[in-house]
Amino acid sequence: MTAQVNQSQFKFSKIEVMRGERRAVRMPGHAALEDGQTTEVLVLDLSYEGCGLQIPIPLVVGQVITLSVLKRGAIKAEVRWYANGKAGVVFKPEVYPAEQHRARKSRRVAFDAEVLMRRLGRAKYRLRVFDVSPEGCKVELVERPKIGEHLFIKFIGLEVLEAEVCWVEKSCAGLRFQNAIHPAVFDLMLQRIS
Repeated sequence: MTAQVNQSQFKFSKIEVMRGERRAVRMPGHAALEDGQTTEVLVLDLSYEGCGLQIPIPLVVGQVITLSVLKRGAIKAEVRWYANGKAGVVFKPEVYPAEQHRARKSRRVAFDAEVLMRRLGRAKYRLRVFDVSPEGCKVELVERPKIGEHLFIKFIGLEVLEAEVCWVEKSCAGLRFQNAIHPAVFDLMLQRIS
């Protein structure tokens, strides 16, 4: 006996595939337009890449707004679509002045492991590390921190390290450790994982 598969279950629109899965929410906030106009909005769904909004003023595709949600900060977003008081926006990556970029002191090593992370005043949780150096690492985010935010990360076999968020892009972030891992300890950590 063979099971029949309904092919329509596996068809996705191009927009759904490009934007990633969104979670339904109801978060009040504000939008600031480039002309200085501000308005209240309601965030209807959310992903790392963007969100859906209910907004009382018409928007234009390509228009840039600043979206602000209480206790979540503000982020620039570009309008992808607008219809009947609702809009879809994609978050614009933060642009850093050249003087803020710092050259890495050492090369990053490919690294695929789970670590524990804790933001100030929040519970710890597991996340994935993609690469690491004695001075920092790249992690997959569970919650989106702010650039400059300090948090704590725990690798297996090491003490808790304080780290600063250097960059955030989509669902990943770059962290710089407050105190670099000693080279001998770093080598030992790599040996344990491989």
